[in-house]
This record gives sequence, structure tokens and C-alpha cells, in this order.
Amino acid sequence: MTAGVDEVGRGCLAGPVVSAAVILKKGINLKLLKDSKKISFKKRGEISKHIKNNSYFAIGTASVEEILNLNILQATLLSMKRAIEKLPVKPSLTLIDGNFAPRGLKNYKTIINGDEKIKVISAASIIAKVYRDRFMIRLSEKFSNYAWETNFGYGTKEHLDGLKKFGATAHHRKSFKPVHNILSS
Repeated sequence: MTAGVDEVGRGCLAGPVVSAAVILKKGINLKLLKDSKKISFKKRGEISKHIKNNSYFAIGTASVEEILNLNILQATLLSMKRAIEKLPVKPSLTLIDGNFAPRGLKNYKTIINGDEKIKVISAASIIAKVYRDRFMIRLSEKFSNYAWETNFGYGTKEHLDGLKKFGATAHHRKSFKPVHNILSS
């Protein structure tokens, strides 16, 4: 069995980095699977549900604190490792989007733009994106000054304006240049 792994949230200014690991079952509709960034918000949620019903999957996260302590690449690899380790079925091969893999992983292949090329990685990208987006929407209910319900923690004008006006929260990645620059100005 082959697992696909992808992450979401590396470039965000707030929130965790999230990875998903997916092993597809035979009932999956492969035509639905493509890079999560090329699917509308509403459709992604529907497809994510279909994937979950027709796969083995797991989510791994790395917190803002882990991102700040390790750096974003190492935190991303940690979230990937956590997702892979949580899979209820162990894969014989793991396909990872990008050009880095967690340490200690056996029988894996990294694939640049894998979320565009490999269906099982596309499935992982969709599950990870839906999970993280929903997390940021819930967080925006408590922290409404940053428009996380629409920008999901990315550095949009609304988010940066919120940072300038209200400062950073515990969910902000304070070492990331845009956040750091605003806080130190």
C-alpha cells in the first residue's frame, strides 16, 4: 500500500503547520483528486469527506511553539512524521510532496509538485487543507481582528492590518519576518 503525504500552512503567519497521510481504498473517485489549491473552499470540504470515507488517513500537526523552536522546515517534517505514524495501516511506500522527508523514514520518495502529479498526494493535500482551514476558522471566532476565517493565517492585507492595530496573539509565528517587523516597529 502506498501512502501520500502533504502539508499545508508553511507560509502562514499564524497557526500550526498541518500534514495529512493518506492511503486510498479501491472505492475512491480518482477524478476528484487534484491539488487542493485548485479546488474551491466548498468543493474541497465535500471531496475531503469522500476521501475520508474511502481511505485510511491521519493528521499530524506542529504547533506555533514547535515552529518557533525548530524552524518551519523541521516543524513541517515533524508534522509529516506524526501523520505517517498515526496511520492505522502501515504503508509499503510513502510518497511525499516536496523535496524533504522526515528522518528515519524507510521506503519513501519525495516528489516536487507531487500534489499536482500524484493522486494519493492530492488526497493528502485536500485533507490537510480542509483540516487547517477549519481550525483557523474556529480560531477566528476568538480572534476576529485578523480575518483568519478568510485568509487562514496567510499574510493578507487584512491580517497585516490586524497585526499593526492589535498586535500579535499566541497563535502568531513571531519569528516570521512580517510579524517580527510589525512587532519591532
